[in-house]
Formats: sequence, structure tokens, C-alpha cells
Amino acid sequence: MRVHPTTVEGALVIEPDVYSDERGFFFESFNVKHFQETIGISTSFVQDNSSRSKHGVLRGLHFQSEPSQAKLIRVSRGAIFDVIVDLRQSSSTFLKWFSVELSESNFKQLWIPKGCAHGFLTLSDFADVHYKTDAYYSPATEGCILWNDPDLAIPWPLKKITSHPLLSAKDMLGMTIQNYSARLKVG
Repeated sequence: MRVHPTTVEGALVIEPDVYSDERGFFFESFNVKHFQETIGISTSFVQDNSSRSKHGVLRGLHFQSEPSQAKLIRVSRGAIFDVIVDLRQSSSTFLKWFSVELSESNFKQLWIPKGCAHGFLTLSDFADVHYKTDAYYSPATEGCILWNDPDLAIPWPLKKITSHPLLSAKDMLGMTIQNYSARLKVG
């Protein structure tokens, strides 16, 4: 397994060892011992989630305050443009973002530390995305940052899909980073 730091503090791109031959491939998508030894992070995952999204769907940028969630993301079918935004005030990369393409062919995984927002754009006909979380989903504490916030200026690869992504009603109503930052200073 190879581990690559990102431009967001504590976030990592993980490339598992993949064994391929004429029959197909094999890889360990998660091994707690290797995860702890190689990455140096001790966590207990409590929930596994899966989603299927069709071409052009953009989900996010979602986050959850207390209990915040760390996540391990991977794609088993298709490809996504995956993005995280650091929402941790104490972080040296507060309000910075990082992106990576995750796909069934590159086998990459993304470790997202607690306190980051997460979203993705489906680049293929459809994408099956799987993620492990270390805290349960809490609808009462979930939030959403606007995917196209001009202050973040995330270069979503919309030319690969269409001019406008497919969004949920909730994602269309996401808050801006300015509103989020103001809420942090007041609260």
C-alpha cells in the first residue's frame, strides 16, 4: 500500500496493492492492521455506505458537525472527481480544498479526516461509491457548503459532463463559505 499526503492537513490518498492477471484482479480494500501500521491512524469504523450516481450527478459538499465523521472513500464502478474542504478552524489548511479522481481502474482511496466537507461529481455513465465512517450519520448536525462557491473556486470538470451538474434540492441550498465562516465566529 502506498500513502500520499494531500494539500489538506491529515487527508491522504491511499493506493492499495493490486494483484492482476488474465483472470482479473484482487486487492484488500481495507485491513485494520495495515491501515493502522501504514497510515498511523487508529479508528473504528461504525457504518459502511454505498451510493450509485448517474453521469453528471454532483453530491455535496456535505459535512457533519458533532459527531463529526472521518471517512474512507473508494469507487468500485465508474469514476468520480472527489473533493474535500477543510472546515477545521484549528487546521493549518482551514478552508483549503483538495481534489482527486477516484475510479474503478486506479483503485485509489481517499482518507478524509474529521471536520472536512466532502463531495463528488460523477464522470462516468454511473459510479458506485463506497465509504466507511467512524461515526453514525446524524441528520440533526449535517450541513452543506455550496458546490460552486466563488470563494472556494473549485474547478469542477463540468466540460467532461455538461454545463450544469444534477443536484439534489438540499445541495442547491448549500451555504457559502462566507456564511459558514461567519457562523463559526458568532457561535
